[in-house]
Amino acid sequence: MMPTLLIHAVLLFVVPPLLLGVINKTKALAAGRTGAPLLQPYIGLAKLVRKGAVYSHTTTWVFRLGPVVSLATALAAGMLVPLQGESLPWSFPGDVLLFAYLLSLGRFFTMAAALDTGSSFEGMGASREAAFAALAEPALFLVLATAVVQARGLSFAAAWSVVPGPAPAATLLAAAALFAVLLAENSRLPVDDPNTHLELTMIHEVMVLDHGGPDLAFILYGGAVKLFLFAAILVHYLVPIP
Repeated sequence: MMPTLLIHAVLLFVVPPLLLGVINKTKALAAGRTGAPLLQPYIGLAKLVRKGAVYSHTTTWVFRLGPVVSLATALAAGMLVPLQGESLPWSFPGDVLLFAYLLSLGRFFTMAAALDTGSSFEGMGASREAAFAALAEPALFLVLATAVVQARGLSFAAAWSVVPGPAPAATLLAAAALFAVLLAENSRLPVDDPNTHLELTMIHEVMVLDHGGPDLAFILYGGAVKLFLFAAILVHYLVPIP
């Protein structure tokens, strides 16, 4: 049991920033550029942790709590998703629902922290985030439903224990829907661009403009964990391995 927990912890706590590095490196190579090193996300997080945070007098405890909750909910959700077959630290009936609600809780506090600044610009980003969430969350629940209905059990462990044969049409459609949700939930093109600074296209990025130092590191690290979890679920849909 301990080796399983250790492997899960390493995958959850260490690998997510590496996924960001692979994505950025792939985008750079596709554009004909060398790009940043694969370990650049780790370097950026280390720099932010060593910096101090500046807080406006207009903000309250909600602003400081937002980054902490967003990271904590992402890590807690990661404890529910099998990252190595069907083995996972926490497993109980209904954990697929808790997974979705934990991510929603993190989004809520991120939006609340943006609104707490009193900035109309960050309020615009929070409003856009809420609009996309209203579209992405029902799709996420439907995707998770396709995973558990075949196993006849409302848990990731039950769903991951069932390995279908050739991917049926429902599974392929669910994988396509999950990929669309992944793009929307993680601020990826064409929904959003995590590297943009254009006012008309900023959604998640605009909500964290006033965060800095360790708070921004928590947000970026939590976002990497969230992207990693969605990618792990998508991989299981396409390559189901018990």
